[in-house]
Amino acid sequence: MTEYGILIEGLRKQYGSGDTAVEALKDVNMQVAPGEVVGLIGPSGSGKSTLLKALGAVIEPTAGRMTLGGQVIYDNGWLVKDLRALRRDKIGFVFQAPYLIPFLNVTDNVALLSMLAGTPNAAARERALELFKALDVEHRAQAMPSQLSGGEQQRVAIARGLVNRPPVILADEPTAPLDSVRALAVIRILNDMARQLETAIIVVTHDEKIIPTFKRIYHIRDGVTYEEAGEGQGFT
Repeated sequence: MTEYGILIEGLRKQYGSGDTAVEALKDVNMQVAPGEVVGLIGPSGSGKSTLLKALGAVIEPTAGRMTLGGQVIYDNGWLVKDLRALRRDKIGFVFQAPYLIPFLNVTDNVALLSMLAGTPNAAARERALELFKALDVEHRAQAMPSQLSGGEQQRVAIARGLVNRPPVILADEPTAPLDSVRALAVIRILNDMARQLETAIIVVTHDEKIIPTFKRIYHIRDGVTYEEAGEGQGFT
């Protein structure tokens, strides 16, 4: 790869110091190209959550280097002054639960993030509708979250993650609450969106239903990453 949506080099995170120090991340190295979806797999306590928080600029690593969307954001210290703007503009988040705002309709749930970034209200809603069309939930645009199925809610959450056209999506167990059909539909959507928008996507998962879909997989164990080729079935 000569171009990176995500490039992580020698990332470390230590909590505490001295005899009580704990190294949550010891040597993390990853690369994800624009348009690529990779899996991140590891047992509980392996460092997955710490890695996602570091990538999402929620916690500060101890050492290493991180590049997101062609921009070096961390090199043994933050190189970005406004981390909130970084999260808003460069990183989309998709979680296990959709976390939709219950008193806003579907369109406003997605458009709100774009509005907060300064996009005029009409343009933000238009962008939301474009994503709904691509995700096949256009007919639910005026519905309230409580009126959606679990699969529809997750599609709306994906739209929210994509609304600001971030170069990076971090998806944390996005298929865990879904059955096989809906889980595979969500992964297909993420692959389609990655290709269409040139977005680099990391999917953290324990879901055996979707693991065979990845062409590349990173395992993390005891704070160290290992890469392997995946089966990559059905998402060419």
